[in-house]
Amino acid sequence: MNVETAGLGVLVIILAMASVTLATRWGGVFVMSFVPIGYRVKQFIHAMSGSVLVAILAPLAVTGDNGARLALLATAVTMLLLKKPLPAIAAGILVAALFRQLSSG
Repeated sequence: MNVETAGLGVLVIILAMASVTLATRWGGVFVMSFVPIGYRVKQFIHAMSGSVLVAILAPLAVTGDNGARLALLATAVTMLLLKKPLPAIAAGILVAALFRQLSSG
């Protein structure tokens, strides 16, 4: 199936992606409404969010450039020190940007 990527084709693609995203979000909430949230379910939910993050970042650590690796290191160190995700993410972005700016000049 081909969708034209000029004119209304882009709008169709965006609407399709938004519909799928919305369906999965609402579907997850609907399914979880039937699951009693006990201690084990809470533990599972917390573990899943961490494992998804590791699944996204592990390939970057292996195949990424030195800027990506330094950003991951800065993010991890900041998270361990401050225990707050927003400053850790900001530190990672800042380190990657600085490394790439200084190494490209």
